[in-house]
Amino acid sequence: MSTQFDVIVVGGGLVGASLALALEPLGYSVALVEPHAPPALPGADAWDSRIYSISPGSAALLAACGAWDNMPQDRITRVEAMQIYGDAVTSSLRFSAYDAGLRELAYIAENSVLHHALWRELQQSPSIRVYCPARCASLAWQERAVSLTLADGDELTGELVVGADGADSWVREQAGIAAARRPYGETGVVANFATLRPHRGVAYQWFGRKGVLALLPLPGNRVSMVWSTPEQHAEELMSMTPDTLADAAAEASGYVLGSLELITPPAGFPLRLQRVSPLVGAHVALVGDAAHNVHPLAGQGVNLGFRDVRDLAAVLAAPGGHVNCGDYQLLRRYERARAEDIATMRVVTDGLQKLFGMEAVWVARLRNLGLGLVGRMTPLKNLLIRHAIA
Repeated sequence: MSTQFDVIVVGGGLVGASLALALEPLGYSVALVEPHAPPALPGADAWDSRIYSISPGSAALLAACGAWDNMPQDRITRVEAMQIYGDAVTSSLRFSAYDAGLRELAYIAENSVLHHALWRELQQSPSIRVYCPARCASLAWQERAVSLTLADGDELTGELVVGADGADSWVREQAGIAAARRPYGETGVVANFATLRPHRGVAYQWFGRKGVLALLPLPGNRVSMVWSTPEQHAEELMSMTPDTLADAAAEASGYVLGSLELITPPAGFPLRLQRVSPLVGAHVALVGDAAHNVHPLAGQGVNLGFRDVRDLAAVLAAPGGHVNCGDYQLLRRYERARAEDIATMRVVTDGLQKLFGMEAVWVARLRNLGLGLVGRMTPLKNLLIRHAIA
């Protein structure tokens, strides 16, 4: 027996869960398939080392899904300013929400807190059927639908299957969609610290010879570190004692927040650029990391995924007539809507990674000069801010 749905979403992470919830008010019947158990809310004294910078536009999407306003507000921090430094003392750039006429540039929130809020909404939805934990076994295309068979033998049929199952997407592979990968030879090292001085809602970032170091504000006198650095240096960082790692991060940040104290163990994830084309096919679409991977130096990876959700939901909100929601021409509207945003973020992040990875003296002088010039050009700064908050 086959269970019928309009849309089958494979992958219940932040992007997949938000897509299922975004489709609910549009009247679609939705199945969500996720292989891992539902996330648990962290304890009051526990902090998730995986955090995200959430743009105001993404926060609005999460609010529309019912998740944002139900999150514990004491686990969310507003970013009111961002201070960026090059690899020269005189090279810096500052973005201010106040100067741009905004309340905040972004929000910092933990993955587990966001994930739990989204899943609470999923489990309360009468029109979303959640299969969890459940693993996919096979995917077959029919004339006007797709058929997904799960490992336990259950068969789901839908007009559209959406791959929201990560960078190594199983759905993408089954659909025969190509993914071109280029490793950066870097690892993103993450950890959380208590700080001696208050951060005052400022996010800091340093572009240096050992990669890109960011300290992002958490509630209270705490910050989350994301250090994108060559693999050998990353291994050294993750093998350090807690005190030595805290000292290394404090020194690399110029002690801008004073001494640091490690409060979560470090973890690392390999960094790569991944270009996926096409994003859609007959009865299939890709979102989130299944559709693109960019360098995390701009902190926009998850926001790209949330913008995928917004654009795909907008296309499916008005398909016209009785068009099958998996119709290829309909899904091409989604792909066209996403093309510029994805390409821009890929070019910008990849270009910056290459630029600051060059060690030639003349290149260092040029990039530091450019950073200073942007800092003095208010209209350009405001344009960059407007793009980042979308």
